[in-house]
Amino acid sequence: MPLTSSLRNKLIAAAGGGAMLIATIFLGGRDGVEGRKYEAYKDVAGVWTVCDGHTGRDIVHGKKYTDRECDQLLWKDLQPAKKAVDSLVKVPLNEYQRAALYSFVFNVGSDAFSKSTLLRKLNRGDQEGACEEMRRWVYAGKQKWAGLINRREMERSLCIGDFDVKK
Repeated sequence: MPLTSSLRNKLIAAAGGGAMLIATIFLGGRDGVEGRKYEAYKDVAGVWTVCDGHTGRDIVHGKKYTDRECDQLLWKDLQPAKKAVDSLVKVPLNEYQRAALYSFVFNVGSDAFSKSTLLRKLNRGDQEGACEEMRRWVYAGKQKWAGLINRREMERSLCIGDFDVKK
């Protein structure tokens, strides 16, 4: 699924702010790939989730979260993904590639990333092959999900720098 023109324009504008800013724009808010939800819900794997993919025991069921609260949760939640990517990737990346990996690791977890073919390809210098590996990560609960297919296509597009927009 190509990026929306609104998200594409925000990502291009964020380039000077670095990978964390790009990742927060990519994931967060109304245009983000997570699809911000202000009240807790169970995701496709049955995990309680709120805002831009936040999970954990601190979720208050029945509470309506604000944009500011969601932004703060996302920034906090991205820190472990950032740390994992920054420590495990041994090759130079541009800010869009790094942001795509932050998003990917935020979703799949640092343990899965650390053992992945994607990381091995990346550290061997096969950046295009690594970005293509994202397309394999579309299962939750042993079932293929359209939402994950769309998300991985968008992460792949960010990773390879393909900013075509959806018509």
